[in-house]
Amino acid sequence: MSATDTGVEPSPVQNISAAYTRVTRQYQQILDRWTPYIMYRWLGTAGILSLFFLRIVLSQGWFIDAYAIYLLNLLLAFLQPKFDPSLQEDLLADEIEEGGTPMTSPLPSARDDEFRPFVRRLPEWQFWLSATRATLIAIGCTLFEMFDVPVYWPILVVYFFVLFALTMRRQIQHMIKYKYVPFDIGRKARYGSR
Repeated sequence: MSATDTGVEPSPVQNISAAYTRVTRQYQQILDRWTPYIMYRWLGTAGILSLFFLRIVLSQGWFIDAYAIYLLNLLLAFLQPKFDPSLQEDLLADEIEEGGTPMTSPLPSARDDEFRPFVRRLPEWQFWLSATRATLIAIGCTLFEMFDVPVYWPILVVYFFVLFALTMRRQIQHMIKYKYVPFDIGRKARYGSR
């Protein structure tokens, strides 16, 4: 029995709430359908990003929107392990100094050869979704004059590349020091078969 059968009209707040629930459910269903298509999702995001850069070049403005520090932060979070081995080693050393039983490291080491998969700080799905949303928001910002802040764009480009080089160098040194690779490269190993 619904509210209209009893003669009571639903309030405008209930109508808005029901519409919002319906839209969020449909949005989630679309996202759920896109989940297995990793390559097509990333190709779509690359296409949207290309449209954004084309919009910037053709309009000769909105350079501040192209300031992709957010996307750089997403990339770094994607490349980093969820459990930082350097922090884990510090905690392990503190535990040993206090005389307690030592905790195990989340990554395999010489003293523990058990396989532990690489767990990302930012999963691929969240990386894709956040990057796509940020690009769509940036395209939306290029439609309004109030977001066209005058800047000297070569400084932004140089700053971005310097920041990218420094942070990636630090990240690669971290990966080499703790011997992990955040990518699945090559053939998948099949355990249990000879």
